[in-house]
Amino acid sequence: MDIYRYDRTAAVAYARKWAFGRNKDYYDFSEIGGDCTNFASQCLYAGCGVMNYSPLYGWFYRSTNNRTPSWTGVEFLYKFLVANDSFGPFAAVTELNEIEIGDIVQLGDNGGRFYHSPVVVKILDGKDAARGTNLQDRILIAAHSYDALDKPLSSYNAAQFRPLHIKGYRN
Repeated sequence: MDIYRYDRTAAVAYARKWAFGRNKDYYDFSEIGGDCTNFASQCLYAGCGVMNYSPLYGWFYRSTNNRTPSWTGVEFLYKFLVANDSFGPFAAVTELNEIEIGDIVQLGDNGGRFYHSPVVVKILDGKDAARGTNLQDRILIAAHSYDALDKPLSSYNAAQFRPLHIKGYRN
């Protein structure tokens, strides 16, 4: 099975296009638990174009009722990405200062529960005084549920961050 480079530019372009809209090819889960991980999965798919159709432990979306939990669930997406050694994208948990555009930074509470999956769309360099020198001020995200684009990571009241660096995908 070959490993391919994740197209970060395509993932970010998708995030920018759909941050304040909804692609009719996917159900909007905003009213039934949140749409953030569904949106993150769409961005990932835009960057790799390969789903993993393994019924229980894969990562795919065919319809509202024919999808894996990893497509729409924060913790399920995390588990899929860090353990995936088959088709589709795979990732590693990293430090905030090592993420790139197209990566995901999951937000968590004090109890260790992660609840949000925004996509990194821009990282400002440290010289941008208007944003400050704090790294979290310079990481800009796109997200659904509470739609956002170019929103600083620091604007979220999260107790912890789980940066997921997309290393590539297998086909």
